[in-house]
Amino acid sequence: MAKQLQKIGSRRNRRISSRKNVRKIPKGVIHVQASFNNTIVTVTDIRGRVISWSSAGTCGFRGPRKGTPFAAQTAAGDAIRTVMDQGMQRAEVMIKGPGLGRDAALRAIRRSGIFLHFIRDITPMPHNGCRPPKKRRI
Repeated sequence: MAKQLQKIGSRRNRRISSRKNVRKIPKGVIHVQASFNNTIVTVTDIRGRVISWSSAGTCGFRGPRKGTPFAAQTAAGDAIRTVMDQGMQRAEVMIKGPGLGRDAALRAIRRSGIFLHFIRDITPMPHNGCRPPKKRRI
């Protein structure tokens, strides 16, 4: 009786694994960008590679409600929930922008249980600003 040859590259003998590998990230950086219309929370590792992100718009808020503190709090909680599963314990927080969601997002990050190494405000401030428009002549 002849032995059956195993097909190389057939679907049955290939190992099935998930395409997304779960990395263990003990330390990261949380970027909060709070504008008047929306709040975007991005979680990266130390090298700056994005692990997770969320915004008030992706959490289901539309229109003027996107700029509210509650929407920012929901967005921050949503972004942090996924990185907590990957083992993040310590983080640095960078806050940018003048929006209403700054404090609410920071409060949600504090409540999550991640130890905050430092909190830095990186809002761009103009030193002298743009040149003003010329005087109006009538």
